[in-house]
Amino acid sequence: MKIKFLLLLGFLSLSGLAQKHHNVENIILISVDGFRWQEVFKGADSLLIEDKKFWTDNKVERRQKLLPFFWNEIAAKGQLYGNRDHGNKVDVKNKYWFSYPGRSETLCGYYDPKVNSNDYPNNPNENVLEFFNSHKAYKGKVITFASWNALGRILNRDRNGMLVNLPEEDVLGANSSEAQQLINELQHLIPDHYPDCRPDELTYIMTKAYIQKNQPKVIHIDFCDTDIYGHNGEYSKYLDAAHRIDKMIADLWNTLQNDPFYKDKTALLIFPDHGRGLGDKWTDHGTGAPHSNETWFAALGPGIPTLGEVSEENQIYQDQIAQTAAHILGMTFKANHPVGERIEGVYLSARK
Repeated sequence: MKIKFLLLLGFLSLSGLAQKHHNVENIILISVDGFRWQEVFKGADSLLIEDKKFWTDNKVERRQKLLPFFWNEIAAKGQLYGNRDHGNKVDVKNKYWFSYPGRSETLCGYYDPKVNSNDYPNNPNENVLEFFNSHKAYKGKVITFASWNALGRILNRDRNGMLVNLPEEDVLGANSSEAQQLINELQHLIPDHYPDCRPDELTYIMTKAYIQKNQPKVIHIDFCDTDIYGHNGEYSKYLDAAHRIDKMIADLWNTLQNDPFYKDKTALLIFPDHGRGLGDKWTDHGTGAPHSNETWFAALGPGIPTLGEVSEENQIYQDQIAQTAAHILGMTFKANHPVGERIEGVYLSARK
């Protein structure tokens, strides 16, 4: 018994020392609009696929072919939740199952039944990004680049003054880099993409240029092409959009891991705002498309245990993501509303 006790003390001591090297200083939050858990965990849907680019009969190879960063990097070094075939469930708590309420729930850590429309005005609920921005170490270092212009209202930038860059908006500043100036020009030259939206690739390169120039500490990117092509019923383009998003996330992660400011000090959280229906309902979401309340969640970074695809039966909700992000940065998110509890086991913090 004495030997076991000493071994236990040694393990706890080593764990404590290891965790001291895992205090995350920066965080990336990425939303992938309306991307289903089915494609994340199973790859292309045999009932919907036309272009065989992402097809193979082997499910493991199929999902890896569609999302190589998810399955080569996150599954190997991080955590993936939401494979309902294993009873591992992630859901929105809101009863609407569409974009504004889903994003509001996720970023505010709270389901507000009054937030019931994509045309809803400025969100009265405080979000975790402005919570970070209220702290001295993060003030002015919290950014959002979004492919959909509703993010200005969802995050209520009129209230908090954070940088929330939307379609058609230039990145301003006397010290902007040459890359930023060129991207500003490019934004106004490309063809119209979709009402109130811009291509995800443009959103990404604007984000990357800003990061390389300004080194923000909290980075929020909101992608929407998967939802656009989903609504259009263009399954091949939906898959292409997901594959490109995976590639952009990989590029961002590699960029940060090669920058001493971010390397081994940055965590990555990825999630959708809602799911989609099944079969001929796959093009839609909301209460008229059953199963579009079903989502997923991914995490990667120092201090995040390597669990890979989490296959234990469990239930987590989108309203837990905001508090989880705060916990990773050593904070407790408090707001003008209740906040969901953090997801246990995502981050092993050395902080008390």
